[in-house]
Amino acid sequence: MVTAVLPLYLLTGLGLSPLGFGLLDGIQNGFSALVRLVGGHLSDRRGRDGAARHKAVAAVGYGLSALCRPLLLFVHTVPLIGAVIAVDRTGKGLRTAPRDAMISLATEPAHRGRAFGVHRAMDTAGALLGPLTAFLVLRLAGGPLLADGGERHGYDAVFTVSSCVAALGVLILLLFVPNRQQGDDASAPAPSLRASLTLLRLPGLRRLTLCAVLLGLTTVSDSFLYLLVQRRLDLPVDLFPLLPLGTAAAFLLLAVPLGALADRIGRHRLFLAGHGVLLLAYGLLLSPLRGLPAVLCVLALHGTFYAATDGVLAAAAADAVPAEQRGAGLALVGTGQALARFACSLLFGALWGAVGGSAALGWSAGALALCVLGAAAVLRRSEPSAAAVPHPSEPVVVKPPEEKSR
Repeated sequence: MVTAVLPLYLLTGLGLSPLGFGLLDGIQNGFSALVRLVGGHLSDRRGRDGAARHKAVAAVGYGLSALCRPLLLFVHTVPLIGAVIAVDRTGKGLRTAPRDAMISLATEPAHRGRAFGVHRAMDTAGALLGPLTAFLVLRLAGGPLLADGGERHGYDAVFTVSSCVAALGVLILLLFVPNRQQGDDASAPAPSLRASLTLLRLPGLRRLTLCAVLLGLTTVSDSFLYLLVQRRLDLPVDLFPLLPLGTAAAFLLLAVPLGALADRIGRHRLFLAGHGVLLLAYGLLLSPLRGLPAVLCVLALHGTFYAATDGVLAAAAADAVPAEQRGAGLALVGTGQALARFACSLLFGALWGAVGGSAALGWSAGALALCVLGAAAVLRRSEPSAAAVPHPSEPVVVKPPEEKSR
């Protein structure tokens, strides 16, 4: 809900320039990616009961974001709003890795792809309902105004309703979500931050992170893709806000079945196939096809790409990391991919300004094709076999080197 109205509130309501908003958003997204590492490490540390703190760190992250909703009711200047958004991004960075670790630990290894697909489908359902709810709240409250001293009742109504929903989500997490035990060795020492950072020594995780970074460097951001769809496919400007809903609808419908498919054919294979689907979307944008059917095809391919890669990457990363350091390992892969996509946005924006949007997309498509081939070579022998995946009743206990030597 807040994501749907915040750009309008900052640009139209408070007069922030598009360049200022883009810089603010970019810096905060990059900071959120870095905070993931801290969240992953903290969540792997054990409490007094011997269990990891995944639930506690995730609750702090969701709680920080929930706290930011009512704070938006009281801050009316760009610097203060920027500080509130920074706290919100910090919460997002903290909760991502422990949340994914909780999903992986609560699921049989053979079904992780489907489990992450269910989570991504529910997340996308919220992404669909949030903007629609915000639109209805704005209409019922009298619509947005401001800029020159107008009323802000519509924005305040959105922030208030969003605060209530966020608080309910945190309560459900605290009261009803169990904190899974990671193994049967509760006396094992907690991994240090240095040990968490050296997880890249694991061959499977290192290969997967390298491929996520390479492919992230050639993945054009959603905003740029939607701009290209509107300009190249002759879409009316008033329909532009509906483009993300098309991607989200395809994502919602396909996340669970493609996650289950990844469990059967291999998560690495589907991850690479998803980027092949994205390459098809780029090719369709560069083709001479125009009109609404072309728009729908591009959006369907874009949503399919997310359904085949987002949760599947987390499931594949969970396979490559010991249970004791699940949060840190997931954070490493996610941070690498997020930073790579942020760098791609900067590079693509500069390339667009230099040679134009179509030429920039052509260069990106060529680079993506090369990276898919390179990633396929790297991941060729990394997919774990079904026999190698342990059953949840037989937990994997990985002791540190000093324990083995003794």
